[in-house]
Amino acid sequence: MTHRPDSLWSEEIGDPLQPLVLLIHGSMDRSAGMLKLSRRLDDRCRVVRYDRRGYGRSRPHHGPFDMAAQVDDALAMLSGRRATIFGHSYGGNVALAVAAAVPDQVTGVAVYETPLSWEPWWPSTTAGALAVAAADDPAAAAEAFMRRLMGDDRWESMPERTRAARRSEGRPLVAELADLRANVPWDAARVAVPVFAGYGTRGAAHHRRGMARLAGSIAGAVLVELDGCGHGAPMSDAGSFRQHLVDPLLRAVGGPWDQ
Repeated sequence: MTHRPDSLWSEEIGDPLQPLVLLIHGSMDRSAGMLKLSRRLDDRCRVVRYDRRGYGRSRPHHGPFDMAAQVDDALAMLSGRRATIFGHSYGGNVALAVAAAVPDQVTGVAVYETPLSWEPWWPSTTAGALAVAAADDPAAAAEAFMRRLMGDDRWESMPERTRAARRSEGRPLVAELADLRANVPWDAARVAVPVFAGYGTRGAAHHRRGMARLAGSIAGAVLVELDGCGHGAPMSDAGSFRQHLVDPLLRAVGGPWDQ
């Protein structure tokens, strides 16, 4: 494990001689959101998960929080090694941006309900869009985002210390989402590795549409439907997530590979 001031907390588990897998979480989440998936992979992979800048144990962080910085962080986790990358929500855009930037280090990518916020058809009523609209008050934006995702009752049942910590993550939230709305984060033509794009049948319609468009824009990409799953599938349905999205990608990638 590592935890350095104004840097990133990370954890690696599993046999270091096995193929490397990097897990990247979404906005207002942390590496703990990928923990159940990580535990289902460490029997056959070396798994790296980390708190992205500004979240969890990588807080506080001075930024910047744009996609270029997110790619740099992911590459720091790889330390020159090749990996298969799995990204949830915003983390899927990071995974694809890494694959486009350094194709020789990425063997394959799986994304789940990744927002295409820069597209003109993307709804202006999503939790992310409303957070960006409230960028002048990042703490309030973070609270509104969390209330939208988990519901008022769950939010209000959390200890005030926990709620304060989540409000403090408002700055990275609004900064990374504003950047995502303003700038296309990756070039589909430069993503030349196997890609699996997943969505859940209990997810929002715009995520289903987004994953279909994403899969259609990348040569050879596979669209995967996870029956009965919502947006939080890596945590709530980790077994199904691995069976239907992760394992098919690992089979397509093959391995082990040189590390």
